[in-house]
Amino acid sequence: MNFEQLDKVMRVFETRNDTFVLPGIYMVARIDGRTFSHLTRDVHAFNAPFDERFRDYMVGTVEHLMDCGFRVLYGYTQSDEISLLFHLNDETFGRKIRKYNSVLAGEASAKFSVLLGDVGAFDCRVCQLPTREHVVDYFRWRAEDAHRNALNAHCYWALRKKDQSAKSATEQLLGMSVSKKNDFLFEQAGINFNELPAWQRRGVGVYKEPIEVSGKNPQTGDTVSSVRYQNKIDSELPMKEAYADFIKQIIIRSES
Repeated sequence: MNFEQLDKVMRVFETRNDTFVLPGIYMVARIDGRTFSHLTRDVHAFNAPFDERFRDYMVGTVEHLMDCGFRVLYGYTQSDEISLLFHLNDETFGRKIRKYNSVLAGEASAKFSVLLGDVGAFDCRVCQLPTREHVVDYFRWRAEDAHRNALNAHCYWALRKKDQSAKSATEQLLGMSVSKKNDFLFEQAGINFNELPAWQRRGVGVYKEPIEVSGKNPQTGDTVSSVRYQNKIDSELPMKEAYADFIKQIIIRSES
């Protein structure tokens, strides 16, 4: 069997189960750190519950993913996860899910590892969302998760700093409502959760922002202006309905 015949036979096993995202379906990729609790707590001892260095590494990874060949409208990061919203008409790799998952996980792992100076690995999954409303709800969901995780983390570490064990701190917070955790955090650590930095409570968004640049026409010498797009890092994301409107406008602008 020559190479061409062998390639034809074996290629089937590699591609037979490939799946593709249909046209008109929105795509959001969620990219999560693998065993990051161990990496950030035990290996590198980042400040708990939040560390600006780690935040900056995650934001740097988001920026890289937005500029590595895909049509990404919006990137969002909280904790050790990243969510990317793609243009509705993104056709990278023919919308083959296997390629999105593998390339994005690889790119994220590579960039984060370079920033950290150590190996940090990510996995990736693609969410297929049928309507604009589902996209908005997805990002509201992740923002709410960020809020709950931040509140829980601050409460947990307030207890740990009082020499409680991990088991004891976890059990004490189990079943406690959001409002009670707010009160608990203020009583235990004197922290008003709503006054903490917004990036801790709501995550960080990255999106393209138009800027006007001036230059000279090399042929006429006239001053001319043009619009370029650069990444805007937003650490003060709006909340609730305002955030929903913010995401909706990003989508609408891309489709106009």
